[in-house]
Amino acid sequence: MLFDFQAFIEELREKPEKKQIVEKYESLFGPIQWDIKDQIWYTEYLIKFEALPYETPEELKNDFDRDLLEQLVIGSFSSDYELKKEEKKDEKELYIAVKSWEQSVVKTVSELRSFQILRLYEIYIEEQMNLHALKAEDENEKNTIDQEREMRLKRWEAVRQTIDRDELSQKAKSEQAGKMEDLMGKL
Repeated sequence: MLFDFQAFIEELREKPEKKQIVEKYESLFGPIQWDIKDQIWYTEYLIKFEALPYETPEELKNDFDRDLLEQLVIGSFSSDYELKKEEKKDEKELYIAVKSWEQSVVKTVSELRSFQILRLYEIYIEEQMNLHALKAEDENEKNTIDQEREMRLKRWEAVRQTIDRDELSQKAKSEQAGKMEDLMGKL
């Protein structure tokens, strides 16, 4: 697998500018053990995002946990996403939009390289650890974070419920256009 959670945690511990993330988190929740899916921020929050299939880079199809990456993206407060069906593609494309300062970058997961996917795991995991620690330390922050999480869960549920409807609508439109062309050809 491309991403090793425990190796990442050890890397954070060794970086002077990052080690406080791990130290604070462990002081609140105990030692970080096992895998990502055993972490409290995953079991209480990210697990609720039921993943949908999407396009991935062909050469990396079996190298990373697609569902986990999708859950991290969708649950993140620091980026936005869109899942949409593109013509001539088997799966939907997962678009990730990240805004920093006045620059906005939008990429699909299918166009990312392995080092970019690795970096996304790192960014999103740090974010979840920081948010969970903040929740535990401050009641006002807890309420704000819980509200934002609830909003993201509702948005994802709406996306899941309407995604096929959009696809069916597109198919109906193209069939209707084809029938119109046939009719016009007969005139």
